[in-house]
Amino acid sequence: MDSLLDFSSKVVVITGAAQGFGQLLAESLAQRGAKLVLGDINETKVQQVAHSLSDQGFDVIGLKCDVSKNADCKALVDMAVEQFGSVDIAVNNAGISQPFLPLHEIDESLLDQQFAVNIKGVQFGMRHQITQMLKQGQGSILNVSSRAGIGAAASLAAYGAAKHAVIGLTKTGAVEYARHNIRINAICPSFALTPMVTKVADDALQSQMSKVVPMKRLGEPAEIVVMMVMMLSPQNTYLTGQCISVDGGVSAA
Repeated sequence: MDSLLDFSSKVVVITGAAQGFGQLLAESLAQRGAKLVLGDINETKVQQVAHSLSDQGFDVIGLKCDVSKNADCKALVDMAVEQFGSVDIAVNNAGISQPFLPLHEIDESLLDQQFAVNIKGVQFGMRHQITQMLKQGQGSILNVSSRAGIGAAASLAAYGAAKHAVIGLTKTGAVEYARHNIRINAICPSFALTPMVTKVADDALQSQMSKVVPMKRLGEPAEIVVMMVMMLSPQNTYLTGQCISVDGGVSAA
């Protein structure tokens, strides 16, 4: 296998791994030799993903993980160290969307929900991942933000605010821990056809959304995961503090 895509012996923690980007990334990294600890609030589904990969001969453990709970995020890291000895790579992918609403109709409960999962969930994950990586003297973290985290997010203000905060955590962490050989980056997809999007946008709305994309279509989840793999490559050793848009040209328009 080309060393650029060889994750043999790497121990990877992924949140939100029961579907979408998280599941596809888990499958891709397992096939490239990684040992995986997968977390998701949907325990049944994440166990199904883990068992499917284990049945193919890969080293994979699935755990229930509510990323809004600090203890759950710590448990993922603890399991990785207990079973595999390290946390070389961590992907803070778990997140939630919001209903389409104008900013002035957003109430406190919606803000609390967004902040609990999309901000606290990333910080809790980074807290324990970085603690372990400092002991090891190396590591790589990828946070999943959004195009909404680097620009306006009309009718998605609470989600956009939370994803902007993910960018802040990413850049600050990258600067704080660069000297410890810990790389921290973020990926910023535009709308892609994951369950998070398809559950709230029917075909007509998806067609409308695609009109603002220079490529005139929404992204396929696999197209986002390809970039995630490249950003996490063990050979990609000098990229840190970067927030990479994968958006069909939206950010260039």
